[in-house]
Amino acid sequence: MNVTLKNYRTLDFDVINIQEEWNKPTERENRMHCIHAYPAKFPAFITTMAIQKAEQKNIKVDTVADIFCGCGTVAFEAVRSGKNFWGCDINPVATLIAKVKSQVYNDAILEEYFDEIVSSFKTSIADKNNIIYANERVKYWFDEAQIDDLLKLRSAIYRNVKNEYYLRFFLCAFSNILKSCSRWLTKSIKPQIDPDKCPKNVIAAFSAQVKMMRIANSENKMGGLGNADIHCLNFLEAKIENPFIDLVITSPPYVTSYEYADLHQLSTLWLEYAEDFRTLRKGSIGSLYHAMNFTENVERLNNTAGNIVSQMNLIDKRKARSIAQYYIDMQCTIKKVHTMLNVGGACFFVIGNTEYKGIKIDNAKHLTECLLTEGFSEIEVDRRKISNKILTPYRDVNGKFASIKGCSRKVYSEEFVIFAKKI
Repeated sequence: MNVTLKNYRTLDFDVINIQEEWNKPTERENRMHCIHAYPAKFPAFITTMAIQKAEQKNIKVDTVADIFCGCGTVAFEAVRSGKNFWGCDINPVATLIAKVKSQVYNDAILEEYFDEIVSSFKTSIADKNNIIYANERVKYWFDEAQIDDLLKLRSAIYRNVKNEYYLRFFLCAFSNILKSCSRWLTKSIKPQIDPDKCPKNVIAAFSAQVKMMRIANSENKMGGLGNADIHCLNFLEAKIENPFIDLVITSPPYVTSYEYADLHQLSTLWLEYAEDFRTLRKGSIGSLYHAMNFTENVERLNNTAGNIVSQMNLIDKRKARSIAQYYIDMQCTIKKVHTMLNVGGACFFVIGNTEYKGIKIDNAKHLTECLLTEGFSEIEVDRRKISNKILTPYRDVNGKFASIKGCSRKVYSEEFVIFAKKI
């Protein structure tokens, strides 16, 4: 559906027809998308469709960007389509995965490094003086024997793999075995202990993980690949002064996106990205850790956001502050997207609405108003069925995430695909 300044205020986005072409892929996703677990993965086929849509509108797409690149789904699909890619994410675990996924590795070199790592592991002794033993969160999730073996394995990786390009590959493999080697409840996206779990053997899990990743890599050998430039940073802090992107394809985080830091805490601790994983919440879109003065934020909100925040403030003042900060951050994001896009370029967003304590959080309408305000044209909004996302689609009566369908309200059933062109 075409959206303009004349109709967006009265348009109910939830009655926009669902477009079947955005609902499911025509082929199986490449194995590289499965090399590391990640919540709320972006559907891979949407990248290809977004590029095709832009090119059908006579947009020459040489460079694609994802400003919330996560584990690199858009990066991988763009690069294998022969496009150059620029991306960023505030989560260092995410950018590690993204960098590995968007590269192709020499399997003979991988095998040589793997053999050296395993050999070194088998002959080494854990350094009991390592500070990892003093970390309370590590001790909470792992028993001492697992800490010993993980420390030996991590040391073996760093000792034997000096090439940073290949080092990332093995650190990614190490990262993905941490939950299976811990007390973390299997297949749970929430950080919780499984008292009955028997953690996997560290070197066996690592060997299986590397084997899987090598198979995925072997299927990924092709010519004509684009280049990937991926940064671990907050997009709002990125220095972008001149346009250099033809097409932005991204899925903005939800209001509660800072919870991702909790989900990746094991990798954050073991890869030493932070002493306290909670520090990674700072700077996330909508996080209260960097919230400005609430009154000042309210004054800067656009019409859609202002109405939502004022309703929420009557029910939950803390949540109102968080939502206000989220919307301010998104307004700044769209302004920056406009700056980075070449004239005639386009942006493509996948975003969902939700509800909190009876208040509709109309993210799609807010994003569309942001695009209109910045002068984007040819704005098209469609709906698609949500698929392939791990995040639980339910909330309890207090608005907290829940997993039991019978006593919760479903809030994530569809999401929106929004296309806009810079003139």
